[in-house]
Amino acid sequence: MNTEGLVEVVLPGKVEPEGLQIRLGAVPTAGPGQVVIRMEATGVSFAEQQMRRGRYYDQPPFPFVPGYDLVGTVLATGEGVDPGLAGTRVAALLKVGGWASHVLVDAADVVPVPAGIGAAEAETLVVNGITAWQMLHRKARVRAGDTVVVHGANGGVGSVLVQLAQAAGARVIGTASERHHDALRERGVAPVDYRAGDVAARIRELAPRGVAAVFDHVGGRGIVDSWRLLAPGGTLVSYGSASTRDDEGSKQWPVLKLLGRVWMWNALPNRRRAYFFNVWAGRALAKNRFRARLRTDLTQVFAALQRGEVSAQIAAQLPLTRAADAMRLAESGTVVGKVVLNP
Repeated sequence: MNTEGLVEVVLPGKVEPEGLQIRLGAVPTAGPGQVVIRMEATGVSFAEQQMRRGRYYDQPPFPFVPGYDLVGTVLATGEGVDPGLAGTRVAALLKVGGWASHVLVDAADVVPVPAGIGAAEAETLVVNGITAWQMLHRKARVRAGDTVVVHGANGGVGSVLVQLAQAAGARVIGTASERHHDALRERGVAPVDYRAGDVAARIRELAPRGVAAVFDHVGGRGIVDSWRLLAPGGTLVSYGSASTRDDEGSKQWPVLKLLGRVWMWNALPNRRRAYFFNVWAGRALAKNRFRARLRTDLTQVFAALQRGEVSAQIAAQLPLTRAADAMRLAESGTVVGKVVLNP
């Protein structure tokens, strides 16, 4: 008899972190094709920071349980699911629902976590690892000898991008605030202070002939500078609009504006490409292909972790019931790595 109860964090509306609510309930039952995962680690990502402001462009209506991804152990399997999955550690990309002690997931969406990788370690690399891997290898197709620019090189996705790019043999120029420069230099990154005057000019000094790829999570006006830094044949990958996090008004507009620019640039005959990267692209049209790609890529990221090419950066671990403190910490900009929630 399972005496465990469900604990979940609810985002009731546009609230400060203190407005997050804790809800108790019954552990869900796995239906056909589903598994129940006992959560071991979930994280605070930029998406939840936008969601609590009502700024994430396709968030569900309030109230809902946030939590973009999770790592945990399969507790129960539903009809049509291999019963051997029970007891195995898996990761899943969810978009919402991860901030709970027990989560119902389609069995086809879980990716096995290799033995020897801890839950919190694996968690730091689910959404960040998938995003970095797909942008680097599926969009920009970075090769050995390329020079690339990573904006926010100390951030969640940025730090993984830096390491995966270096593992691929690329030279990395990374923007970050001054206090992160020594750490970036130790990693072999050429740091540029994004707060100091003309960032594009500084990058041009380091790469006078242009760069093979720019990874830009900021959006806004700076995206034009990112485009201009590309060498012929180069690729711009935009994957967010961090510059608009605290804006009021339409949450779709910054994204639409970016998409318009990307479309226009791609129409120009100059051999450079621009992409707006969304980790969910293609899921609605070709679910099986999407799942296969996700599994392949996340498995590659976990292998890179095992080889020591990527490190898991855990900024802090807090219990689920302290989600408000975790969100405050993640939003403070004072930590390096991922803030992880445990049951």
